[in-house]
This record gives sequence, structure tokens and C-alpha cells, in this order.
Amino acid sequence: MRRETASAYLRAAGIAIRPPRQWGKAPPKPAKQTSTDSGPAKPAIETSTDPAAWPPVPGRSPQASACEPYCEWIETAVAQGRNAMVIWQDLVDDHGFASGYASVQRFVKKLRATKRPESHPVITTAPGEEGQVDYGDGPMVRHPETGKYRRTRLFVFTLGYSRKSVRLLVWKSSSRTWAELHERAFRCLGGAPRLTVLDNLKEGV
Repeated sequence: MRRETASAYLRAAGIAIRPPRQWGKAPPKPAKQTSTDSGPAKPAIETSTDPAAWPPVPGRSPQASACEPYCEWIETAVAQGRNAMVIWQDLVDDHGFASGYASVQRFVKKLRATKRPESHPVITTAPGEEGQVDYGDGPMVRHPETGKYRRTRLFVFTLGYSRKSVRLLVWKSSSRTWAELHERAFRCLGGAPRLTVLDNLKEGV
């Protein structure tokens, strides 16, 4: 078969033919595309066609608060009037909470911002007529002897007319302690009202 005939068959099959003088040399690089009269110029720089490159990966979503598993318990504590420090200490002592105080502080602040204030009726009484007692769990306080935080008992005596109140903390509670707290409150107020309304009277029974 003649060389010209073989070359024609190869070209017809789409196979590039290189003359003998170019054997052993690298094939020429394709020319960059330039603008023509038939249309706008095409970019010479290759652009990425990797489907993973688009759309861009969204930023990392913020982590959920470490307080979320204890949300219901914290809501109850906030409703009882406890502050963030007391709530955090209770979580650490009673629930094995591992995050810091700042996490609880932010969570409590968010809860209070979204909660509508509840209306409380105001009971008015004559001067010296009535005093109201609230007695229950107090804040966590560092004990002067052990240096560890301990739960206290909070005694609050409020005058019905002026709303002036006395707040007292004790480490231990008993019927005798409960009675002595009343006496201390009367001394601080300079007297006793005619009627005392009691609440949480477990120690007084």
C-alpha cells in the first residue's frame, strides 16, 4: 500500500498524522482561543467545573447551648426567681453540668427576654396590720469553714403596708431556727405586726 493511501485512511479514521521529521518531539500545544468576528472572545483561563465548588459551602452553624438538655429545669428555676449563679451551681452540683457560668447566664438572659412578665395582685393592708413570711431554699453560699458552696435557707419577712422587708440566711433549718428568725426580723423592724401570714410552714409545724 502506498504511503499516501495509508495516510488518507488514517485521516478518515480521525487519527492525527505526524511527518517523520517531527517524530520524537512533543506535540504542539493548542492555540489559545481568541475573539473572532463571529462572537465575543472566550476566556483563555480555565475555570473550575467541579460540581463540588458550587454552591459554596455554608458557614458552620452555631452550636446549641449546653443548657438545652436542662431547658425545662432552668425555666422552672427562673420562674421561682433564682438568679443565673444559683442555677449554674445547682446544675454543677446536682446534674453534673460541665460548662461554665457564662453559658447559663446567656441562656437565662435569653429566657427572661422572651418571657412575658406575669401580673401579681398587690394586697394593701393598714399600717402595722400584717406581715408576710416566705421561707425556702436560698442561694448557694461559700461556707466560711469548708470553703465549699452550700445551699442556704432564705427567710423573708415583708410588711404588708410599706413593703419593707427583712431577708435572713441560715445554714441549717429547724422549728427553733424558724422561730428565732421571726424574732430577729421583729428586732430589725422595731416591732411586730398584729397578724403574720405564713408560707412554706414545714419547719413551723
